[in-house]
Amino acid sequence: MDRPCPGTALRAEPLTPERWGDFLRLFGERGACGGCWCMYWRLEPRDFERGKGRAHREAMEARVRSGEVPGLLAFAGDEPAGWISLGPRGSFPRLERSRVLRPVDGRPVWSVVCFFVAKGHRKRGVAAFLLAAAVRYARSRGAEILEGYPQENPKGLLPAPFLYTGVRSLFEAAGFRVAARRSPRRPVMRLELSRDFK
Repeated sequence: MDRPCPGTALRAEPLTPERWGDFLRLFGERGACGGCWCMYWRLEPRDFERGKGRAHREAMEARVRSGEVPGLLAFAGDEPAGWISLGPRGSFPRLERSRVLRPVDGRPVWSVVCFFVAKGHRKRGVAAFLLAAAVRYARSRGAEILEGYPQENPKGLLPAPFLYTGVRSLFEAAGFRVAARRSPRRPVMRLELSRDFK
């Protein structure tokens, strides 16, 4: 789907039924983190807690096999190296219930809600590559605005597993700007796809 990142062998591909096995390889036995399988934002809190593990994996597989594209995989050669989850904001019920991340306005937006990079590929620009790929993908699907919900981590106190929504500097480097701030550590950042990204 996407061109390689300059100077690397990375490429990005949408998660389709044909790539389900690659998703399983990337996420491993624990579903990336604690049995999540990237269902955290897609379920109400009580449903998420009940389904950790196999149920979440099956729910994600059902979405993919139904034709939904819940995100993009990054590949280094034939090896899955990373993941970014995105889609129309309405795909993520937990966002709709969040006081901190509630809608900025009534405009339709797409949301980037999660990153996961395989341990051997961290600190190599995979997340930045995936975010750029997500911008192009969302625009190709007609999105006008892409939002992200990064964590502020100025002193590096939070370990990588707690930064699954990305960090502010990652989004800023891709041209996103703060659109709302209702928490000191969790801004809502936006990119206007029609004019901000080349």
